[in-house]
Amino acid sequence: MVSKNVIVTCPNGIHARNASEIVQFAMQCRSELMITVGERRVNPKEIFSLMAASIKQGDELILQCSGENEQEDLEKLGKLFL
Repeated sequence: MVSKNVIVTCPNGIHARNASEIVQFAMQCRSELMITVGERRVNPKEIFSLMAASIKQGDELILQCSGENEQEDLEKLGKLFL
């Protein structure tokens, strides 16, 4: 398992369009992905979970990835929050 901390730089945080892109990417990954924001753990393969997390610009996230392409998937996932 690998993890990475990222700060959300998207001016509007994670809204419907961003969330859709994240879910589409996550569904293609062979790795297991998890996002932690504050005390909440979010499965990036579930759009409702992402939207309910109310991720805003400046929020610090912990991205976790475990599996076959974990390092590559982690780097790509991290870029979706910038």
